[in-house]
Amino acid sequence: MTTRPPRTDAPPPGVRLPKRRGVELSLLVCAVLISVSGYAAVGLARSGAVPPDAARYGAGLGLLALVAHLAVRFRAPYADPLLLPIAVLLNGLGLALIYRLDLETPNDQAAATQLVWSTLGVALFIVVVLLLRDHRTLQGYAYVSVAAALGLMILPIFFPAVNGAKIWIRIGGLSFQPGEFAKILLAVFFAAYLSANRNALAYTGRRIWKFQFPTGRVLGPIVAIWLLSVGVLVLERDLGTSLLFFGLFVIMLYVATGRTGWIAVGLVLASAGAFLVGSLEPHVHSRVEDWLDPFASIRAGEGPGQLAQSLFAFAAGGMLGTGLGLGHSVLIGFAVKSDFILATAGEELGLVGLTALFLLYALLVARGYRAGLSLRDPFGRLLAIGLASIVALQVFVIAGGVMGLIPLTGMAMPFLAQGGSSVVTNWVIVALLIRVSDSARAPQPDSADTGTLAPVREDAHFREDAP
Repeated sequence: MTTRPPRTDAPPPGVRLPKRRGVELSLLVCAVLISVSGYAAVGLARSGAVPPDAARYGAGLGLLALVAHLAVRFRAPYADPLLLPIAVLLNGLGLALIYRLDLETPNDQAAATQLVWSTLGVALFIVVVLLLRDHRTLQGYAYVSVAAALGLMILPIFFPAVNGAKIWIRIGGLSFQPGEFAKILLAVFFAAYLSANRNALAYTGRRIWKFQFPTGRVLGPIVAIWLLSVGVLVLERDLGTSLLFFGLFVIMLYVATGRTGWIAVGLVLASAGAFLVGSLEPHVHSRVEDWLDPFASIRAGEGPGQLAQSLFAFAAGGMLGTGLGLGHSVLIGFAVKSDFILATAGEELGLVGLTALFLLYALLVARGYRAGLSLRDPFGRLLAIGLASIVALQVFVIAGGVMGLIPLTGMAMPFLAQGGSSVVTNWVIVALLIRVSDSARAPQPDSADTGTLAPVREDAHFREDAP
């Protein structure tokens, strides 16, 4: 029998991990300074002077970061010290990029609105950190979560389509995207259901060739929920979110069961579904054609399309970029502040800056995975991995689309792109990861309540010597 080596994040008996809130505060100061420097650099490049409201912008962003830090310090003192600074830095850089693009589109100003949404996102972050004392509380709301998620996804069907997709709800001057909030609720449901039925999913059912299929009674409910959610999104032509939900479902099923066969099944089904939808749905088919030949419109004398302009922007950026405010990615036109904002970053920050952005996302996802793998309860483990996977899938789908790796799907880059619903949702994701990481690293009193720390017990399902 083999034994699993001790986990680095879990405190051994008698040892208290440092809280590292001072590290978090130092990193927050750096994140705010970098964001304000980017904001000032845009003004210097465009007009030769620092924007007059740069100090006010820095003070506002710093205040938001400080209040969020205080909430973490008092309610989640053992939380991962990297999660909040990464979110602040990405959000701050996103505001600077949107402000830079606003200078090119005077009739479409978005930076001020994005700052309001960011403030709301930080406010919800604080509410989650303060009020959610134990992430396991969410496990009792699994079916409430899935009902709310389906309701949010169905609502846009009754509203007019925007840019070919029915994913928005517009009431007066206010608009939001319910599917963004639904992904968190579905992650909660998947984590709760899979953690409760993980043994039945992994060890029962019929074995066909080298793959063991769970019984319909166990797998049926979650597959039905997933099919219903994806079906609604396909009707709304929100293929990006449907792809995200499918990836989330497969990843969490794999983590819950430990069966690599689910990855293979997921890839086959995703390929078949993509081929079917891409062939039959005109809106998606046109995007597939653009992906296969992004320069076809140039040869036809119609000028470059969005994807071609995006590729030109990345090429123009080279290694070090043209400098903030000195690029021409605005030629992309529609969605330059949302789907294609990464092209602006690639042109003006270059390969070096783009790599730094991807490393920030990778670090955010990795710390989420680390927090999940350090937990003892299966629900928290699945929830953390699911939430981190949402960020990872979004970055892959968006970056792959604007770089020509996969067809465009129409989603917002987490924290970076214009989109109120997206930035608020991502702040809630970070808040939940903060709560999970605090539970993972916090000292655990032993059963005798002697003040010492109890050894971490492994769940039998996740032990290497489990049958």
